[in-house]
Amino acid sequence: MINKLLHRLFKLIFLASFILFLVMACYNLNLNDLDFPKIQLPTSECKKIRHSLGETCIPTKPQRLIVTDAAILDAVVALGIQPIAAAESNAVGNIQSYLVRSSKLKEPISLGKESLLNFEKIVQLQPDLILGFSINAQDYHILSQIAPTVSLPYSPIAWKDNLRQVGTILGKSEEAKLVLRQYQKRVATLRSVIAQKPKKTEVSVSRFYAGWQTTEFQTKYSFSGSVLEDVGVTRPAVQLRLANPNEQYVTVSLERLDLLDADVMFVALDPGSEESFKQYQNSQLWQLLDVVKNNRVYRVDSAYWISGNVLSANAILDDLYKYLPDGE
Repeated sequence: MINKLLHRLFKLIFLASFILFLVMACYNLNLNDLDFPKIQLPTSECKKIRHSLGETCIPTKPQRLIVTDAAILDAVVALGIQPIAAAESNAVGNIQSYLVRSSKLKEPISLGKESLLNFEKIVQLQPDLILGFSINAQDYHILSQIAPTVSLPYSPIAWKDNLRQVGTILGKSEEAKLVLRQYQKRVATLRSVIAQKPKKTEVSVSRFYAGWQTTEFQTKYSFSGSVLEDVGVTRPAVQLRLANPNEQYVTVSLERLDLLDADVMFVALDPGSEESFKQYQNSQLWQLLDVVKNNRVYRVDSAYWISGNVLSANAILDDLYKYLPDGE
């Protein structure tokens, strides 16, 4: 009896091991053993770049660039380069659409969402360089088999340094300096206008998600927060107390709407977030906010208010030029 049980147990273990082997073999085939047509560049035609996931020899003059996220798309386009394809942001509005509308970008081929890249399409496009911020290790392993791939760390408050890094990699350092000088010139002009007001303007930036029951305020350590700091506007004291250098936002429940109150509030809306926003607007607590009573709540596009680079920063400046100088 015991021998029969042991025999059955052995068969079950063998079968389970065999199935596991097949699953792992398929997984490894899909991710590791695909025969990608990787471009091999002579060392005389490429330059070595050290980055967060290794060292890559990239073409000195890439012709078929692909970007894997919206923030680096922003930086690349600002430097005068048109990528052949780009991934779309996971949650916020589509920066591609904004850049196309503003005639800064010829509509690139979509690679799907940043978190779910279409590798088959990338292979078909035969890029000679793939560039992204904070590419995860698994995606990098696949992408680097297709073409030279560089992953750079992204910081929402150090986006200017990010732009300089991209400029260095793409041989566009002077262009990076120029667009940053132009940005700083616009900042200085707006800062001068705001400084003439009798008191500092307190600005709050909230964000609404699709299907979420809470909102948030963006801290001074967020992307939009860095632009507001450049311009010289301040945040409500309670937001400054709650801000953490490691957090870009602080969640705000319906019961704590007082945390959003300010002289001016910018509401960044994600696609499909209208219902969530209406829930807050219909709240009695919302109606009690001074910023609501004074009619100083302005809807803006999360495509460029939540993350990005110099083109998004300039788009935020456009909104600030539009809404800040007139109010007291």
